[in-house]
Amino acid sequence: MNVMVIGGGGREHAIVKKLRENPEITALYALPGNGGMAREAICVPIGATDLTAIAAFAKEKAIDYAVVTPDDPLVLGAVDLLEGQGVPCFGPNKAAAMLEGSKAFAKDFMQRHNIPTAAYKTFTDPEAALSYVASCPLPTVVKADGLALGKGVVIAETREAAAEAVRAAMCEGKFGHSGETVVVEEFLTGPEVSVLAFTDGKTVVPMVSSMDHKRALDNDQGLNTGGMGTVAPNPFYTEDVARRCMAEIFLPTVRGMAAEGRPFKGCLYFGLMLTPQGPKVIEYNCRFGDPETQVVLALLGSDLFTVMRAVTEERLEEAEVRFKKGAAACVILASKGYPLSYQKGFEIEMPEDVRPHVLYAGAKEKDGKLVTSGGRVLGVVGTGATLPEALALAYARAEEITFANKFYRRDIGKRALEA
Repeated sequence: MNVMVIGGGGREHAIVKKLRENPEITALYALPGNGGMAREAICVPIGATDLTAIAAFAKEKAIDYAVVTPDDPLVLGAVDLLEGQGVPCFGPNKAAAMLEGSKAFAKDFMQRHNIPTAAYKTFTDPEAALSYVASCPLPTVVKADGLALGKGVVIAETREAAAEAVRAAMCEGKFGHSGETVVVEEFLTGPEVSVLAFTDGKTVVPMVSSMDHKRALDNDQGLNTGGMGTVAPNPFYTEDVARRCMAEIFLPTVRGMAAEGRPFKGCLYFGLMLTPQGPKVIEYNCRFGDPETQVVLALLGSDLFTVMRAVTEERLEEAEVRFKKGAAACVILASKGYPLSYQKGFEIEMPEDVRPHVLYAGAKEKDGKLVTSGGRVLGVVGTGATLPEALALAYARAEEITFANKFYRRDIGKRALEA
């Protein structure tokens, strides 16, 4: 079978590595992929949002199956376009991807279906938003409505910070059309948990839980990033919590979307806060999370391609979805200066025995060498019987990789170990 994966980061590399395990796949393409993924897939220089070129490539190469992973092409309708020309896909269509494409839609949807989430107000008028944040409880959370590369959320401790966030989104156009509407919501407290789930629109099969580390620096200091590392499973996500989430959040979400004529098929990401009142949804993502995927798929014992096709064909109930016992850890190696400005183009060197445990994100080939090309450069993965074992392996491998301006957090998994 000819299969293509849309996207070019560490998440896509993790997916490509798992798909490679299935012998039915004869040709595996990554669009655009990256320099480090070239060992596992044929990388094609077509951008993830160039839907016309993606559709033409699918026709030219007689693609039998497509995995659409990033948020942008999903929200733009890549699945609708490809399935319209007869290519089965893993990923939600445009109508279902609204769960991530619009925070206002997601919040209103949760309210309609009694799914626990933070109290909120939605604004399309900047003056009304500014008037509200001048007197609302602090801290408060200001969110741009649309996609903003993970940078559209501000936790405001002061009224000045809240007003600045509103003005940046609504008046200064920091996020383009995504910031024309903002959601201002209650600040929740408690441990955070990420749960990815396979769903075919009827059945929900949660994957192993994980814990992300968003801040750039140790002890959760510094700016928010796309994620500096992850561990799985998340010790705060107990069996009791899992049962509550299935009954109060996961099933109501999937059933609610089906009832509204937007059946969700693909990977549904639940960003949860375990508050004193119980689990609540912070956000939905309509795809695999990054860097959660890097640890979750490291523990997947079943064949990923078989599960994906069961989702597409709406027979997930029959599929075997099994996770290995033990733990996984991923440490992100970044370019110094990320998430702000940073230099790139530095050669990456690593021992051959480390290479199979590395997932490439901001890396490209130049003159036959692998060089840095982004803020988050590599994800280094370790697995073990226990979390300390997994972390020790990931950090030992991270130490053996060199490139100029390399930096990474030294405390990934610390909160999980303390728990």
